[in-house]
Amino acid sequence: MQLNFGIRTSGAWSPYFQQMTDWQQWPTPPLSDDSLPTAAPKLPQVPAMQRRRYSKLTKMLLDVAFQCNAPANCRTIFASRHGELNRTVELLQDIVQQQPISPIGFSQSVHNTASGIFSILTGNCSASTSIAAAEQTLEQALIEAYGQLHEDESELLLVYGDEPVADIYQEFTDEPELPLALAFLLGRPENNPAAITLTLETEPTEQQYACAPHISYGEVLHALANKQALDGRLNQCLWRLTYA
Repeated sequence: MQLNFGIRTSGAWSPYFQQMTDWQQWPTPPLSDDSLPTAAPKLPQVPAMQRRRYSKLTKMLLDVAFQCNAPANCRTIFASRHGELNRTVELLQDIVQQQPISPIGFSQSVHNTASGIFSILTGNCSASTSIAAAEQTLEQALIEAYGQLHEDESELLLVYGDEPVADIYQEFTDEPELPLALAFLLGRPENNPAAITLTLETEPTEQQYACAPHISYGEVLHALANKQALDGRLNQCLWRLTYA
């Protein structure tokens, strides 16, 4: 099945590449005073007393969502394979050690924490969907976005991100690009011909898949930042970026 999207704006964050302009130099970190890796986004849009309570993942997802400058009351899709797993592990360790549980930590340990906080910070009352689908999380979020755009062609904001899991789960994952967060403000391509078009082939044939070069999230973001065409296989789908 072939899905087509118009990418209106985008945002991305990693410890070395913290804005879309930084991704123009991927995989070489930008040479500036800010080129050292950053543990988490600074989130200047949020008062310090609030943001100090957020997990690293929540800060990452909020940062890329803000980078997109989405319209007010835009529908949102928040996608993460692991969600607030690391915060949950910390709470479980406190229980094992018979330590008191942090009320803030507990309240922000649900998978869709960032979605709720984003709606509060922006006063967004529109529908928000949370997606978790193992290695296919981003692709499944795009499928959800396609369905929503088919029903309502107004723009929507897709936010995706994850960070490395706690040591106890490391043997079950292989995700060298993490920590990473990205966001796309998506619309139907026919409504804005000048937009970047993303084509996702969700069920490629074996021959199509075998002939396509492997690409990474970093390559996708590098191509977006430089407005370069891109074709390749990522996870189990074929990705294509084209420009008008």
